[in-house]
Amino acid sequence: MTTTVIARKWHTTAEVAEMLGFGLSKTKMLVLTGEIRSVKVGRNRRILPTWVDEYVQRVTSEAEGIAA
Repeated sequence: MTTTVIARKWHTTAEVAEMLGFGLSKTKMLVLTGEIRSVKVGRNRRILPTWVDEYVQRVTSEAEGIAA
């Protein structure tokens, strides 16, 4: 018997908040303003891991630009 492990493709807003070390309210605001991309699935927002990475990269690049 073969066991297949399926990796999660989507994160909830709460999971993203925990990953980033942000509060849920701040993360929801970032999602609603489009700072972090998301899609609406039913009543819930879902966020791809790559979209979280894009946000971190953009914020880091902006911070490095200011520091230079």
